Amino acid sequence: MFGCSGKNIENYKNNTPKLDLRTFLNGKTKAWGVLEDRKGRITRRFTVEMETTWNENDGTLKEYFTFDDGEKSQRIWKIKYNNNSTFTATAQDVIGIAKGKQAGNALQMNYVLDLKVGNKNYHVKLDDWMYQLDERTLVNKSEIKKFGITFARLTIFFTKQ
Repeated sequence: MFGCSGKNIENYKNNTPKLDLRTFLNGKTKAWGVLEDRKGRITRRFTVEMETTWNENDGTLKEYFTFDDGEKSQRIWKIKYNNNSTFTATAQDVIGIAKGKQAGNALQMNYVLDLKVGNKNYHVKLDDWMYQLDERTLVNKSEIKKFGITFARLTIFFTKQ
């Protein structure tokens, strides 16, 4: 599962700063992002206010999205670390369980999202890659696929508050 995208999370194991979501996403975080269509055109811009609480290896991440067209939405993730490098997560619009792994400054998470577009819902696969750039900055690059074809890309920058 973690090698599906052609990248291997273990290639990042010696990179620093070491990423651990329990540390980076602890308390309040802000994020800004863009969604690109398959031709690379930016189709949406958004901001995210986030708050994460942890009880040892169990976390709750609340995300509040505001899109450039005024739409607002929220997602609440429940995260459970199995050990120091692997975790699972669930959210109301995630089908099944998201599976993640971290090594060095990188993290990869795969999941199926129930994505609403207009009046229709689509089950799409996301391949999230996050990279901690410094003590306060994280970048997330995602491919959104349907039938194995990438039809959108997502880029998000996080900053710790």
